[in-house]
Amino acid sequence: MIGPSVWQTSKRRLQIGRRPLVMGILNVTPDSFSDGGRFVQATDSLASQTHVEKVVQAALQMRADGADIIDIGGESTRPYSQPVDAETESARVIPVIERLVSECDVPISIDTSKASVAKQAMIAGAEIINDVTGLEGDPEMAYVAKECESGVCVMHMQGTPQTMQDDPSYEDVVSDIRQYLQDRLQSCLDFEIDRERICLDPGIGFGKSHDHNLELLRATSQFASLGVPILIGHSRKGFIKKVLKRSGRIDEGENGDANYDPLAGSLGVSLAVAAAGAHVIRVHDVAQTVQAMDLFEASGGLGPI
Repeated sequence: MIGPSVWQTSKRRLQIGRRPLVMGILNVTPDSFSDGGRFVQATDSLASQTHVEKVVQAALQMRADGADIIDIGGESTRPYSQPVDAETESARVIPVIERLVSECDVPISIDTSKASVAKQAMIAGAEIINDVTGLEGDPEMAYVAKECESGVCVMHMQGTPQTMQDDPSYEDVVSDIRQYLQDRLQSCLDFEIDRERICLDPGIGFGKSHDHNLELLRATSQFASLGVPILIGHSRKGFIKKVLKRSGRIDEGENGDANYDPLAGSLGVSLAVAAAGAHVIRVHDVAQTVQAMDLFEASGGLGPI
């Protein structure tokens, strides 16, 4: 099957080439696993002008650093996180999106599994719905995606954020998840969501053991052959530290984290999946990722120039 050439959002066609698009992560939450609390504390007035300004400036810096997409989320989905209601989630993200669309020329993605939040975000100017439940968590989500003609990112997750890491198991993690993504792709097509609007995500870290994550990353080319863009979201996740501990790069003792740099591991994975054909990579560290990709491409890591 010929690979995808575009990812259609509600407003534009993103060109898919041999170099993956970089999606910058912007969490407006108090409890996300890597950057929670950077902009919002649990006791804050969530929609204050100060908070909005800080988030907008961070997004504009991501754009200056080379982000192709900015993904904004108002609810943590880290393991064992507690859900928030739609009103709280909307209060965190909608004022930011409203500001950004007039100041930033890259597409905004809303990271949510709630249809009401997604619809408000699309009205505010977002172009992509990134749903960790694969458009299955809220029965209205597919309707919103179709009505708004948004781009969609359909992710695999086993269980919920509150249960997904209890005991993840598969008959064959690669074939099971590839089949799930194929089925979700067909469901979206049956719902008359255009193929060009659909991106798929195997869900690194969402209901997977550390070994499952590595198997999925090694199978990136298999997912990339599904005929639509494939997103890989590995940035700063726990399996990176686990692999480095196994290799002896990080000590198991009291000060074992002293020489651990999650950025280094994240960059290593970014380059590996780029070489294997990933179309979008979702990362916290935009500037470093873009610079690493520049050199990787210049030195032939993405194939002949």
